Amino acid sequence: MAGPDKPMDTRSKILTPERALALPRGALAVVTGTFNPLLAEHARALAAVRNRTPERPLLAVILPAEPALLPAEARAALVAATRMVDYVLIANREQTDQLIETLAPAETVRLEADDAVRTRRLIEHVQRRQTR
Repeated sequence: MAGPDKPMDTRSKILTPERALALPRGALAVVTGTFNPLLAEHARALAAVRNRTPERPLLAVILPAEPALLPAEARAALVAATRMVDYVLIANREQTDQLIETLAPAETVRLEADDAVRTRRLIEHVQRRQTR
């Protein structure tokens, strides 16, 4: 158990697809996104879901990103390090749809469209800074 003398290994929050599908049906809140990279907006969105569903475990699903600024494993580790997330899964869109259908989460929040905009804006910002 984690505590002040023994930190939590957040990698233990990262699930295999099999372990994710074994989570209790109807008991979760699920947030999907690319988290490419993890930004303050993600933390706010995750916190909002946690605040709306404090009694439910929160599963964050890391989706493929194009272009991927960080590998999926790195994005998963960053999301797992947030205190509001209980579980993390790396999955493709088809696996995610199957997971949502199977687990019937109490709440599902999809961030992928917003994530595409965030990533594009970040890339544009960095490119503008490089041309000055």
